[in-house]
Amino acid sequence: MSYLQETRDAGREVFPDLARACALIGIALVNVAVFSHPMMGGYSAEGALEGADKWSYFIVNAFFLMKSYTLFSFMFGVGFAYQMKSAERRGVGFAGRYWRRSIGLLVLGLLHVALLFQGDILVIYAILGCLLFLFRNMGESGLIRWAIALYAVQILVVVLASGSFIAGMAFAPEAMQEQIAMNDELIVSANEAYGSGTFADSIAQRFTEWGQVITFGMMMQGIGAMAFFVFGLAAVRMGSIADPARPFWKRCRHVFLPIGVTGSAVGAWFMVNAEGGMMSTGAMIGMMFIVAFSPFSTAGYLGLIAKWAEKPQGAFKIFLARGGTASLTAYLLQSVIFSLVFNNYGLGYFGEMGAAVTILLALAVGFGSIAFTSLWRLAFPRGPMEFLLRRWTYLGAR
Repeated sequence: MSYLQETRDAGREVFPDLARACALIGIALVNVAVFSHPMMGGYSAEGALEGADKWSYFIVNAFFLMKSYTLFSFMFGVGFAYQMKSAERRGVGFAGRYWRRSIGLLVLGLLHVALLFQGDILVIYAILGCLLFLFRNMGESGLIRWAIALYAVQILVVVLASGSFIAGMAFAPEAMQEQIAMNDELIVSANEAYGSGTFADSIAQRFTEWGQVITFGMMMQGIGAMAFFVFGLAAVRMGSIADPARPFWKRCRHVFLPIGVTGSAVGAWFMVNAEGGMMSTGAMIGMMFIVAFSPFSTAGYLGLIAKWAEKPQGAFKIFLARGGTASLTAYLLQSVIFSLVFNNYGLGYFGEMGAAVTILLALAVGFGSIAFTSLWRLAFPRGPMEFLLRRWTYLGAR
């Protein structure tokens, strides 16, 4: 059965599959920094960026940082809505299968952390997905209000956290220098574990860093992800996903996109010019701008993808969308490749490549992961990781 026929029979649209594929490419561009350089230092851990490295880092921050994450989160909410509709269409229970799926994501996420990537999103998605279940019967207007409120809280949290850091640097510099020294120690331990350590060393380091990811990641990104979960659920309820020609999507690309890109570019400029790397006043100011304006960029990107989904189904579009149907496999495949390229138990390029080369590699891996899943789907009904998760979710039942 062709991808288009399968999509129609399942009551789905090309639009969300395209969005997942685009989000996965952006995720590769953002995540590669954590695979290739110390998480707490990033590309600037070894010093200020210049030339192509600086501009490459600027482009990723301006156009992809916090946008790919929210775009992927939006699609998680869309997937949640589709699962509910599928259960209703088949006349089967939804709750039990959904909770099993959440447990499956949690287990996969913990394995992902241990074996591949401390910046995993699956654990956070499994936790937040439990909260999304509470919104399953809420009306459209209520969902929109909750989503806006949640992201407003996310902005407030980031402003307070960044403001506290900036105030500390101004009024309690000695205490802040102690924190920066602790951060420098983490950079040293990361270089040792990933750059010259064993596989066991990398596992221990990943879990050490994951403790910070799950704490600060939930605080700095988790609330925003939850907001976009709810936005995605609302979009399906309102019929916006099923109709990419809706005026709302035109407003997104004509109004929201310029606002989001402009604000994010300002934030990116602060970040790439910050003295002191991630732990600096400039970086904190930049992050505030990026968090505040990323929802507008994400909405704009969705508007662009909707416009693309409107047009006749060309071969490249179908190829990309088909790959987006196996997003879990593509996401984990990216981690496998990056881990083998940068860790000492693989090719050992940790900290060896500049930002520009690293980002170009990530672009190839992002497209490559989608190409792999798209070709896989020509022969199999779903991706390998989707098959395993589905088997656990349904426990062999249809």
